[in-house]
Amino acid sequence: MSDQPAKPKRESFYRHARATRITHWVNVLCIALLLMSGLNIFNAHPRLYWGQAGSDLDRPIAWIDAVGPPGKQRGMMVIGPLRVETTGVLGLSKENGELRRRAFPSWITIPSARDLGNARRWHFFFAWLFAINGLIYILFGVFNRHFVRDLTPTKEEIKPKHIWHDIVRHAQLKFPTGEAAKRYNILQKFAYLSVIALLLPTMVLTGLTMSPGFNAAAPVLLDIFGGRQSARTIHFISASLIVGFILVHLLMVFLAGPINEIRSMITGRYEIKPDPAPKAKVEAAP
Repeated sequence: MSDQPAKPKRESFYRHARATRITHWVNVLCIALLLMSGLNIFNAHPRLYWGQAGSDLDRPIAWIDAVGPPGKQRGMMVIGPLRVETTGVLGLSKENGELRRRAFPSWITIPSARDLGNARRWHFFFAWLFAINGLIYILFGVFNRHFVRDLTPTKEEIKPKHIWHDIVRHAQLKFPTGEAAKRYNILQKFAYLSVIALLLPTMVLTGLTMSPGFNAAAPVLLDIFGGRQSARTIHFISASLIVGFILVHLLMVFLAGPINEIRSMITGRYEIKPDPAPKAKVEAAP
């Protein structure tokens, strides 16, 4: 018989409630289609301003477009004083083998053709679905104590030493095992709370601020965000930050084990790697 200790088995536990899983996948659909239709809307006037007005005669704070004479055009992205040539990707992208003037290429927009009317229909429909789904998630999170139990940082977690420790472990690609894997770490809590409590409400409110009909019912939003064009700029920045969060989230899912992570968001069950067994001490012979 072998004296080797038995390899510890992975523990499976129920990680995500059904409401969390359903609202998560509805959010995936909504955010993808909101982003793609929003880029088509942006293509109709690919410039961002600050204040009430915004037209070709005003100075934008950022823009994506093609510059130069016909035949010698270059795609360009400008943010304040920063200028980056983006020919072939942004401003001037290839479609059917030809370079065409579009802020964002057709393969990433809905509809693929420049169609402001239909893009707005797609955007408004999924915006309301997204808002309703978010409200359902918040209500379930309050009633089943998901926010208090899983997302509220403890006094120990918000200490600089603890935060720095988690940053170092993530930089080293060391993921929690054992009991620690059953809880969100402080970086996850900060990220999720920032999106849920700050970015998503900002997206919804700035979207409503851009609606002339809603301005009549709640003109205070224009004052809060400094005008419709300012709201449009904040809306675009918030969307960009959410895209950044999603990219980091997907990277972490891939590094932590995509099969286990995705399965847990489908079935609710998550397998935990056991804590590494302590190494036995070898005593020197007398």
